[in-house]
Amino acid sequence: MSSSLHRYLPLALKTQPHNMLDYKNPNLVITSQDVEPDSITWRSPSNIAILKYWGKHGVQLPRNPSVSLTLNSSFTDTMLEYRPKESGDKNISLEFFFHQEENEAFRAKVLKHLESVSEIFPFLRQLDLTVRTGNSFPHSAGIASSASAMSALALCLCSLEEELFGTLSEDDAFDKKASYVARLGSGSACRSIFPTAALWGQTGEVEGASDLYAIAMEDHIHEIFKTFHDDILIASSAEKPVSSRAGHSLMEGNPFADARYTDAKRKLLRLLDAMRRGDLEEFGKITENEALTLHGLMMSSNPSYILLKPSTLTMIERLKEYRADTKHPVFFTLDAGPNLHVLYPEDVVHLVQPFVVDELVPLCEDGKYIQDWVGEGPEQV
Repeated sequence: MSSSLHRYLPLALKTQPHNMLDYKNPNLVITSQDVEPDSITWRSPSNIAILKYWGKHGVQLPRNPSVSLTLNSSFTDTMLEYRPKESGDKNISLEFFFHQEENEAFRAKVLKHLESVSEIFPFLRQLDLTVRTGNSFPHSAGIASSASAMSALALCLCSLEEELFGTLSEDDAFDKKASYVARLGSGSACRSIFPTAALWGQTGEVEGASDLYAIAMEDHIHEIFKTFHDDILIASSAEKPVSSRAGHSLMEGNPFADARYTDAKRKLLRLLDAMRRGDLEEFGKITENEALTLHGLMMSSNPSYILLKPSTLTMIERLKEYRADTKHPVFFTLDAGPNLHVLYPEDVVHLVQPFVVDELVPLCEDGKYIQDWVGEGPEQV
């Protein structure tokens, strides 16, 4: 790589209000003969939202703030290979492989995303790109694969900019831009950029919070939450009848939407306080209420739909009975699907895991479940 390419280029984010942030930069163009073929690889995890993002406006902007825990063993590995184009065309050139096989449906989604960020990274039109990606978890496992996949891709793009131009050498600037770009691919992906826990959405409660990117919350939460486990119980691996994208759209006509957004902002204050103090009981109440609120919003959409399975409800009832009997701090949450996330701190793992294995796993589809825990965020590999 020619060192002459590592030069400062003025970024298009001048001092301006957070909601006017704009990373478009026509100066980020390469001199083709100075660029050698190379590759960049990132591993990025999924995350599980405690306070949910459901309903959006504009270009992937949230109707209310959300808070998530970053997972560890549920991740996407993405390699971005690049070389200068020999042809002079201005289209984005992309080959795409998912688990070593070409996947045209995924390629189309990634190509659409790359087109949408091409004014942020104009050099993409000057390169032949190959993306090779794969997940550590099965598709339709109740884990947000779009979060891990789009965050991994965003990290590759920002690393490529840094490689070519040296414009993102500061960690904070790199993470902010990666989160911004990940958000454009999948809203929840912006939270996966950060270790342990993240907040996405404008609020006066936390300095730097924004609708445009997530921020790290690792320094704002009690140590107990950094030890949390997440056992993901697969009630069904079938493809959802209503996608999350469609579900977000249905919030526009939901009669309870405005009340939901107001309620979520109130819950945010309680949740941040509970996570700061290490109040597991209050954390659990909010977490479980949020999970059921999310599915209640689906049931009250028009058309309404139900993603929960009978086994999901049975697992919830058994978990509540176990907690009432033992007083152990074990809680559930749900994503936009039927699969149950069982959350508990490390100090009760030897008590809770036998219950999960003996009482809940037999209710899973083919006994399938995934053991995960709070992790340290993405890594370049």
